[in-house]
Amino acid sequence: MMKSIKYLFTGIFFVLFATSCDKGFEELNQDPNNPTTVPSDLLTADIIRNAANNLHSTFVGGDMGSTWAQLWTKVQYNDEERYVPRQSVIESTWDNIYEDVISDARSMEILATAEGNDVSKGVALTLQAWGYSLLTDLYGDIPNTEAIRGTEGIFAPAYDEQSVVYDSILAKLDRANALIAGGNGSLNAATDLMYGGDASKWRKFANSLKIRCLMRISGVRDVSADLQATVARPIFTSNADNAAIVYLAAQPNAHPFYETIDYGSRLEWKVSELLVQTLEGFSDPRLAVMAAKNADGNYRGKPNGIQDVPSEDFNYENVSGIGEFYLNPELPGMFMSYAELQFLLAEAAASNYISGDAATFYNAGIRASMEENGITSGVDAYLSQSGVAYSAGASAELIGTQKWISLFAQGVEAWTEWRRTGQPALSPALDAVLSQIPSRYSYPASEQTTNKASYDAAVASQGADVLTTKVWWDN
Repeated sequence: MMKSIKYLFTGIFFVLFATSCDKGFEELNQDPNNPTTVPSDLLTADIIRNAANNLHSTFVGGDMGSTWAQLWTKVQYNDEERYVPRQSVIESTWDNIYEDVISDARSMEILATAEGNDVSKGVALTLQAWGYSLLTDLYGDIPNTEAIRGTEGIFAPAYDEQSVVYDSILAKLDRANALIAGGNGSLNAATDLMYGGDASKWRKFANSLKIRCLMRISGVRDVSADLQATVARPIFTSNADNAAIVYLAAQPNAHPFYETIDYGSRLEWKVSELLVQTLEGFSDPRLAVMAAKNADGNYRGKPNGIQDVPSEDFNYENVSGIGEFYLNPELPGMFMSYAELQFLLAEAAASNYISGDAATFYNAGIRASMEENGITSGVDAYLSQSGVAYSAGASAELIGTQKWISLFAQGVEAWTEWRRTGQPALSPALDAVLSQIPSRYSYPASEQTTNKASYDAAVASQGADVLTTKVWWDN
C-alpha cells in the first residue's frame, strides 16, 4: 500500500513539474527577430518602393512610356522607341506588380482586418486598386477575380474583361474611402514612404485615383453621377497632397532616373524634338528644367525613332539630355499629382460631367506643374498667351497638351492618357516596325505556358496578343 502511495505522489509530482515547465514555453521560445506575424502597416514601405521603382524604371517609364508618348527619345539602344519592347521587361512588370504590390497589399489587408485597423486596410485597398489599374491599362484583360488565390488552389486564374476589372477597382477605392474616413486605426509614420502616416492624405489619394479611373473609362461608360459624388469627397487640394514616394540621396534608395542615367552613366535617354519645339513655341520656362543644353549650349531634341543612332546628326553630344532637376536622386517618385487631377477635372467640367469652371481647373493644373518644376514667376503671362490661354472651343487640345507636358517624368501615365485622348497629335516614330503607336503591352510569354487555357480565352475575347490591339476603354 505504502509503495503504491509513493508511486502515486511521484507521478503527480512529475505531472505538475512538466506542466509548470511548459507554462509560457511558446512565449519564451518566440524569436523577436523573426516574428510569425507583423503589424499590417509595416508592409507599406516595401509595397510603395517596389511599385515606384517599377513604374519609374527607365526601362518601363522611359522606354515603354515616355518615348511612346514622345516626351523622351534615345540616341542609342532605341529598339523600344521603334516599338520593339524587351520581353523581359514585359514579364518583369507583370510579375512585379502582381507579386510585390497586389499580393503584398492583399496580405496587408488581411492582417489589418485581423487587427481591426481600418485605416491600414483602406491603404492596402488603395494600393491594390492602383496596382490593378496599372496592369489593366497596360495589358487589357487580366486576372482579377481569381488572382492571388494560390492558397485556395487557384494556380491558373481566369482573365477578367477590363470592364469587370474596373468595377473591382472602383469598389476597392470606395471601400478605402469609407474605411479611412472612419478613422479606426493608424499607420506607422516611418514605413509610410508616401505620406508619413497621414491617413487624411491617403483618403485624398484614394478619391483622386478614383477620378482618374472614372475619366479613363468615360469614353465607354456614363460616369457623371459617380464623378459628381467623388468630387464631393476629400481630394487633392495642392501639390502638398501629391501621391509620391520620398526617395533618398544615395543608391539603392534614390530615384531610378538618377540611379540609371546619372549614377549608372546611361546617357542615351534624351528629350524629344516635339517636346523642345512645343515648349519653345510657348516660351515655356519648364524647358530649362526638363532639358539640359547640348554641347553647343542649345536646347535640341531628336525626332522619335531613327534606327541608326548615334549618328552625326543625332548623338550623345548634340541632343539635349534630361534636365538636372529630373536627375536629382531625391526627385519624388510620382504615383499621381495634383496637377494631373486638375487637368482631369478641367476635362470633366468641359464635358459637363461635373459642375465647375473648366478654365479654372485648367489654369490650376498649369500652375501646379510650374510649381513642381520650381517656377514661381511669369506664370500669369504664360497663361494669357496665345496657344495656352483657355478656350472652350479648343479645350481638348489645350488640356491634353498641357497635361502631356506636366507628365514629363511619368512616362506610363503620359502614354496611357495619350491613348485615351489622342492629345497632343502624335505620328508614329521614324523607322518604326509598326505603322501606329502601341496601344498596349503584349502578355508575358510565360502566360502561354503556365496559364495557357486562361490566356487563350483572353486572346479570343480581347483580340490578338499584339501591341496594336486596343484595350476596352480605348475602343
